Amino acid sequence: MSKEMTGASSLVKSLEAAGVDVMFGIPGGAILPAYDPIFDSTIRHILVRHEQGAGHAATGYAQVTGRPGVCIVTSGPGATNLVTALADAQMDSVPIVAITGQVPSAAIGTDAFQEADIRGITMPITKHNYLITDPAEIPRAIAEAFHIASTGRPGPVLVDIAKDALQKMTIFKYPTKIQLAGYKPQVEPDDEAIRDAAALIARSSKPVLFVGGGVIKADAHKELMRLAELTGAPVVTTLMARGAFPDSHHLHLGMPGMHGTVAAVTALQKADLLITLGARFDDRVTGKLSSFAVNAKVIHADIDPAEIGKNRYADIAVIGDLMYTIEALIPAVELEFKKNKPDLAAWWRSMDSLRKTYPLGYAKPEDGSLSPQYVIERIGAISGPDSIYVAGVGQHQMWASQFVKYEKPRTWLNSGGLGTMGYAVPAAMGAKVGAPDTTVWAIDGDGCFQMTNQELVTCALNKIPIKVAIINNESLGMVRQWQTMFYESRYSNTSLQSKFIPDFVKLADAMGCVGLRCERPEDVDSVINEAMSINDQPVVVDFRVFKDAMVWPMVAAGASNDEIMIARGLAPDWDSQEL
Repeated sequence: MSKEMTGASSLVKSLEAAGVDVMFGIPGGAILPAYDPIFDSTIRHILVRHEQGAGHAATGYAQVTGRPGVCIVTSGPGATNLVTALADAQMDSVPIVAITGQVPSAAIGTDAFQEADIRGITMPITKHNYLITDPAEIPRAIAEAFHIASTGRPGPVLVDIAKDALQKMTIFKYPTKIQLAGYKPQVEPDDEAIRDAAALIARSSKPVLFVGGGVIKADAHKELMRLAELTGAPVVTTLMARGAFPDSHHLHLGMPGMHGTVAAVTALQKADLLITLGARFDDRVTGKLSSFAVNAKVIHADIDPAEIGKNRYADIAVIGDLMYTIEALIPAVELEFKKNKPDLAAWWRSMDSLRKTYPLGYAKPEDGSLSPQYVIERIGAISGPDSIYVAGVGQHQMWASQFVKYEKPRTWLNSGGLGTMGYAVPAAMGAKVGAPDTTVWAIDGDGCFQMTNQELVTCALNKIPIKVAIINNESLGMVRQWQTMFYESRYSNTSLQSKFIPDFVKLADAMGCVGLRCERPEDVDSVINEAMSINDQPVVVDFRVFKDAMVWPMVAAGASNDEIMIARGLAPDWDSQEL
């Protein structure tokens, strides 16, 4: 005979049945009934210091493990504080399940204390969401939430539960099978589309494998390697796809886009075929869309049919899970290559010339101060490709994507689509919980760090020893760079004065972390090694870097990728290139 229990107990049992091992949250009035059975649960609950931190931590956990991350917060401001993290997860296709408390069902719509229509608020920024007022519906909603979040194109799902539904008695019955009308993501690609794609690849003399974050979501990096080596085509990996293909591989041209390599950007522009795998033709990659890859045909493979043709017409659409899609494409291409394998020698001569002529690099500050690019480069070199690197948003994010060498998937985490300042510290916390035996570096800016650094208290108390590198240029660096370039160096409200207030070393100490500081190039390696040697506490390093360093290459917002700059006012010498 089934045992009666509260809706709150049913919720916790449902989360256990869904395989949840950890969740990030903070209690409050509406969700409080759930916190009583959490006390006895096998699920590890990590008490955060802000709800946004809970959401980003769930995202970091999900990005590293591939499993849905879970956060749990209360109604009203607790729920609205999750909005940024949910929008971030939606933009970057990250599977998280958010549980929010809601005022009692009789009070919904009355402007009750701490009431917010979080279901309505988050409708545009979640893959799906629920409002539960009947405790009998809790197990089904939780089971469906995990299924929806983790299948098809991953994304965030919110389950809002009225307080009285948590308090009422119910019978716990977790569903053994999920069937959702109208929700049947296509996993297997269409055979005809695969054949057409393979035929087009065999006719192409300037192909590019245009790789997006969907390859990592599908765990299709091994299949990608086989396809790349079969075709011999240049590979470019977007900001969200760093690590999907090894930086050290001879076929890899780097990252395309606004701050991509000259070779990667030009390869897309001059290609006759884009083999697009799990990328969404984001504006930061395409630049001015009408001038993007004008001579290229497009194969667009994605699990989300809504992405096909959204920004760029697809000559061939391949809908399906990318692991299955690439697996099917390999034998189809092999068959076509038996009839005709294209000669890519001339294409590679052009790409190799660009790669050799315009490698990523940076100028050292003339005053002998600390170069931010050098700091990040040395962190990557010393910590190595097995570490996980988590960036905030801005110049340091771009430098981390450029100067750390990524060899493996799920080792690079950042807020790509939404561009969320404050992402790095809580996401690194979630990543470290998901991969406790792996070194996790948060590479953060002094602006980003001051938005969510309170989660270092969470890390210290819960023995989550992340390492934080603050690239402290006293500025909102990327905004300052734009002011330098486009606003006649009129620096309106971008100076943070972070070398004076706060003292990041003292702040770290106050939060139970080890605080270090580095101001000289000759000290960089020793300070990084000292941080690497501390593994029982979080470490924060204040790297006081040159204020006027800028991110290059750069394509100005709204400009054509053909107008890429390799330094201020300096474009590549196209006349010397055979393209």
